[in-house]
Amino acid sequence: MGGINYPLLSDFWPHGRVANLYGVLREKEGDSERTILVIDKRGYIRYIDIHDIDHQPDNNVVLEVLRRIDPEAALRNPAPPPIKPEDIRLPHGGVVMYCTRWCPGCRRARSWFQTNNIDYIEVDIDVTPGAADQVKKWAGGTRTTPTFDIEGTILVGYDEKKVEEAIKEKITK
Repeated sequence: MGGINYPLLSDFWPHGRVANLYGVLREKEGDSERTILVIDKRGYIRYIDIHDIDHQPDNNVVLEVLRRIDPEAALRNPAPPPIKPEDIRLPHGGVVMYCTRWCPGCRRARSWFQTNNIDYIEVDIDVTPGAADQVKKWAGGTRTTPTFDIEGTILVGYDEKKVEEAIKEKITK
């Protein structure tokens, strides 16, 4: 993670044993909230973050926790320098989808765009500088994906009808 070697555990149903131990397993649904626990080498929980399953938290926060836990790794892999707002160039015009690789709504939107032969620009908020911050501004402080900028009309979350209406109104005039 960010050049820091740290073991990761992903605990999906039907297993759910670890999620159950930490009290985040929703047994009826068979899944859990998106939970990040950073546990140090001695077994102490150093960080806890619980989000709705459809929202991915900012990895920079977790990376900072890992750097504090392992100062040697932080020296080998320092945090990247901050990006100045004036250096950020996000795309404008047409259909722009701010997304992540893992998001189910993003996958549905990609498929819909492909089925309907709609050209769009995809911006991965996990790797594009400034994209996550822009999405947070539009989405009231959360990293909600997909978020669309359709010729200046901002749509947070994937609602096929709203996306289609915005494209018809803004793009296919």
